[in-house]
Amino acid sequence: MRIVTLEEHISFPGMSAFLPPDLIQNRKPSSAALQMMTKLEDITGERLASMDKNGISMQVLSVENTDVNLLNGNEAAKFAAKYNDLIAERIKDHPERFAAFAHLPMTAPLAAADELERTVKTYGFRGAMIKGLINGEFLDAPKFAPVFERAEKLGVPIYIHPGIPPQSVMDAYYSNVGGKQGPYEAIACWGWGWHSETAIHVLRLLAAGIFDKYPNLKIIIGHMGEMLPMMWVRSERAFKPGAGGENQRTLADTFRQQLYITTSGFFTQPPLQLALDTIGVDNIMLSVDYPFSTNEMGIDFLNSIQLPADQVEKIAHGNADKLLGLGAK
Repeated sequence: MRIVTLEEHISFPGMSAFLPPDLIQNRKPSSAALQMMTKLEDITGERLASMDKNGISMQVLSVENTDVNLLNGNEAAKFAAKYNDLIAERIKDHPERFAAFAHLPMTAPLAAADELERTVKTYGFRGAMIKGLINGEFLDAPKFAPVFERAEKLGVPIYIHPGIPPQSVMDAYYSNVGGKQGPYEAIACWGWGWHSETAIHVLRLLAAGIFDKYPNLKIIIGHMGEMLPMMWVRSERAFKPGAGGENQRTLADTFRQQLYITTSGFFTQPPLQLALDTIGVDNIMLSVDYPFSTNEMGIDFLNSIQLPADQVEKIAHGNADKLLGLGAK
C-alpha cells in the first residue's frame, strides 16, 4: 500500500550563516531539536533508508525551526527563498519520495504570499507550513490576509504547526512550576501547550470569519486535531453563527469542509476514534512527526487501525494525494 506522511521535519544548520550574528546568539532551539539535529539535516541517508524499511512511499518535508521570524522585510524574504531553494535542490533527484511545504517570511506577509507562489510554480511545493504565532500575533490578524488569499488562489493548503510560546505566555503559564525557576518545556510545548495553542489558533480563524472569507482555503493541523475533536460538541455550541464571532457557518460544517488533521505523534486508537466521529475519515491523514517520532511508531499504528481497507487507504495516502495533488497512480 502506498503510504504518504506529511508532518516530517528538516533543518539545515548551515542556514545560520545567513542570520545576523546578534540574532544567532539570541536563538533558543528546543532541546528536542538540538538532540535531533543530525536527523533533521539528513534527507537521503538515514531518513530515506528508514522510509524504505518501513514502506513509506513519500514524505512531505517542512522546516522545523522559525529562524525566518527573526528577520523582517526583504531580509526575511531572502532568507526564506534561500531555504526553499536549498530544499528544492536537496530533493530534486527523488521526486517520487519527497515533496515539500514552503518556508515563508511571515513577518512580511505580502512577500510570504509571493514566496508561496514562487515555490509552488517553480518547484512544485505543495503548500506551506507556518509554525506558531508570528512575533506574538495569530494569523487572524488582517495583515496576514495576502497569504490566505494566495493559498486559496493557488489551490494549496496551509499547515499550521505549533511554535514556541511567546515569552509573556511562557512566563505566565509555563514557568516557576512548583517554585522552580525557569520554564517547564514539556508543559509549554509537546506535553500540552503547543496543542492548546494551535487549537486556539484555528478557533480564532473560525471566529474571525477567515474560513468564510476564503471558502476554498484548506488548513491542516497535526497531532490528531490538536485537542479539537475532544472539544467538538462543546465548541460547536459555543461558536454558533451569530454568537459573537464573524463565522457564517457552524464549526462542524466549516471544519469538515476546510480543515484537515494528521496523526503526527499520536499513535493510539482512542484519539483516532474521536477524530473519526467528529471530523471524519476523509479529513484525516497519516503523519509520523519524524524524527521526533519514529517511522516504526507510525507504521505500527497504521497497521493497527481497525477500519475497512478503503478507509485505511484514505488515511495512508488517498486523502493526502487528493489534497496535495501528489498525482499518485
